[in-house]
Amino acid sequence: MNLHAKTLADTLLVEVEEDRIDAACAIQFKDRMRELVAKAEGRVLIDMARVRFLDSSGLGAVVAVMKLLGPERRLELAGLTPAVDKVFRLTRMDSVFRIHPDLPAALREAG
Repeated sequence: MNLHAKTLADTLLVEVEEDRIDAACAIQFKDRMRELVAKAEGRVLIDMARVRFLDSSGLGAVVAVMKLLGPERRLELAGLTPAVDKVFRLTRMDSVFRIHPDLPAALREAG
């Protein structure tokens, strides 16, 4: 699972460098995110602009990361492609996560 992470002010930015988060890689995604968030504090922003497909396992992995952060830390998403956005809307998870249209918008709305 290729994830690129960097810290910008109080935000851990994680860029997903894969076109799918599905049953084949959901556990790897969750484990890698666990490693990354353990080393950081504050807001976590996942840029999903490259992700073209997300199934229920992938969605479950994203939710697991949110739960791992607990109530004191925020998990935000940016750049959902149309197919991925549809999964979030159909499952009503768009009401659970703060979703930004793209990375620049998410970075402008920090805080």
